[in-house]
Amino acid sequence: MADRFRVVVQPLVTEKSSASYMARKEYTFRAAPDATKGEIRAAIESLFGVHVVHIRTLVQRSRVKTRGRTHGIRPRWKKAMIRLKDGEAIQGVFEG
Repeated sequence: MADRFRVVVQPLVTEKSSASYMARKEYTFRAAPDATKGEIRAAIESLFGVHVVHIRTLVQRSRVKTRGRTHGIRPRWKKAMIRLKDGEAIQGVFEG
């Protein structure tokens, strides 16, 4: 997976991710399920021009959703929590 625009899908702005940003200056992104930590690191560094210090990833499992008699499956996705070098920030994600 070489395309950096497909590795990092979108930033996740939730109450929990905002709390982790305030406590640990940790950004949370939704990533492609087959992306590795190295690919995520390279994509973040090239897209935003920052230095990544630490990455944690987890794969959210797929879920069955039911609406009436219809069943569907929500796809699995990967969450990446990223810590940057001290003094660096990604403008516009959590700062406003």
